[in-house]
Amino acid sequence: MAEDGERGVQRGIQSIEVGGQLLQALVHTGRPMPLKVLAQEAGMTPAKAHPYVVSFGRLGLIEQDGATGHYQLGPLALQLGLIAMAQTNPVQLAAPVIEALARRTGHTMALAVWGERGATIVRTAESPAAVHVAMRHGTVFSLTGTASGRLFGAYLDEAVVRAALEAERARVQQGRADAEAGMPAPPPLPDWAAFEVQLREVRKRGLSRSEGEVLPGISAMAAPVFDAAGRIVIALTAIGASAVFDTRWDGRLAKALREAAADISTRLGARSAG
Repeated sequence: MAEDGERGVQRGIQSIEVGGQLLQALVHTGRPMPLKVLAQEAGMTPAKAHPYVVSFGRLGLIEQDGATGHYQLGPLALQLGLIAMAQTNPVQLAAPVIEALARRTGHTMALAVWGERGATIVRTAESPAAVHVAMRHGTVFSLTGTASGRLFGAYLDEAVVRAALEAERARVQQGRADAEAGMPAPPPLPDWAAFEVQLREVRKRGLSRSEGEVLPGISAMAAPVFDAAGRIVIALTAIGASAVFDTRWDGRLAKALREAAADISTRLGARSAG
């Protein structure tokens, strides 16, 4: 008779999986709870939950508040979380996700992080479609004129964003000086008040989009990935030809980006996407 492993099914220990529902309940609610409420959140009776709570308490995964009697995650759970975060590289974690998204959506995908000059591409996945947009590692996105730039602008500290805006303004002024020498002039930048309106829209939608701003006929949409401290660490960006690019806030592409970014954020320890 074939073992479970030979059939592609890994054998587990059911009691551990059942008890794990209590740990998941504590993570999901994010607050200490009395045994009755904890058991209810885990879908079991208090009598069934109590032995698990006792064992988890001995291990340090759960602890009981001496004053209230409520249960919360214990010191071992904290240590496990800290070690997991230290071992997790956001870009490495997100790399296979963009490969799958490129195949699923038919658009080129990119991961951007915030660098010294702004949102910078660190990983790409080309679309399998006949028409795709080529991007290079190290390319820096405009803060004000791209989906990825505005995404970081919406979630970074205001002081950082203001400084980046002024740096971009200085580069534009230099570009205008170059234009006087016969080179194409860069587009004007919004002032802070106008830019802030755009950033509020990004936070409201949980996404940023661009339609023909960088290149005519090219659109982009970006979703934020957050770490355990709630800080944006990656812009998950799709780029493609506008003729076949769905820029609707509630479209299939938007949904796919939101779900992928939320999944990566969860794996990084974020409680919610933004």
